Amino acid sequence: MVAQTPAIGLERTGPGRISRTLQLLRGVPVIPVIIIVIVLFSGIFADVIVPHDPEVPDPLLRLQPPAWQEGGSWDYPLGTDPVGRDMLSRLIAGARVSLIIGATVVFIAGGIGTTLALVSGYFRGIPDMIISRLTDAVISMPFLVIAVAAAGILGASMRNLILILGLLSWAGYARILRGEVLRISQLDFVTLARITGVPSWRILAFHIFPNIVNTLVVLATLQLGTTIIAASSLDFLGLGIPPPTSTWGGTLSEGRTYIRQSWWVVTMPGIVIALTVMATNLMGDWLRLKLDPKRRGL
Repeated sequence: MVAQTPAIGLERTGPGRISRTLQLLRGVPVIPVIIIVIVLFSGIFADVIVPHDPEVPDPLLRLQPPAWQEGGSWDYPLGTDPVGRDMLSRLIAGARVSLIIGATVVFIAGGIGTTLALVSGYFRGIPDMIISRLTDAVISMPFLVIAVAAAGILGASMRNLILILGLLSWAGYARILRGEVLRISQLDFVTLARITGVPSWRILAFHIFPNIVNTLVVLATLQLGTTIIAASSLDFLGLGIPPPTSTWGGTLSEGRTYIRQSWWVVTMPGIVIALTVMATNLMGDWLRLKLDPKRRGL
């Protein structure tokens, strides 16, 4: 008889793993994922895929309608703006700006909020009291009003816009993650780590932080949409990134006086902003349900 060699790793790569992957992806919001992928692709490869230079005007092409309207051309499928720049190219270039601002603001705000939450929830006492009161003060402030005032004082630039939004957005992270840290720091494995003399920084980094990553990912995804709206609002008011840099809010602002005669100049960037924010919010809601350990088996 010939001994049969067991198929080592077959179960790991076979139907069992496929079924677990399908279960993980079950209920994934397809349309939001498609929108997010398109925005990411546009932002990353903007220099390659733009059909025209988004910053160079051509007065002879000003306010050309979309291709499907009379007088339009497929060379400019979404029409042109009041100075003759291609709307599609400006929206693609604006995706890159929105991604840079959104990702950087989320990183800054998430880093500050997570650090303060770890310190507040783990050490408690006076640090917790100070951080909690500071968090309450920041949350109670009218976000957009403070952002407009700060942008007016510091001036319009991408750097200032990122700093303003990042320094005003950390409180939500600190408030929610503090509760998670308080709960986790009372669990047995953290207590045992303290008893055995594990340094506090190691407990925070290797015992507590990994257990709040799921919540952090959900908060970051949801905040991305909020950041895009805030940045577009400041660009619309002329307090964000100065022209001729292509931004969704700036493009919306430039076309507001032509809304009656050239609807596409305002409608196109408005649709892009709305779809992107909707997609990030729906994705955040899906991640919140999928990463919740109480619903993991559902």
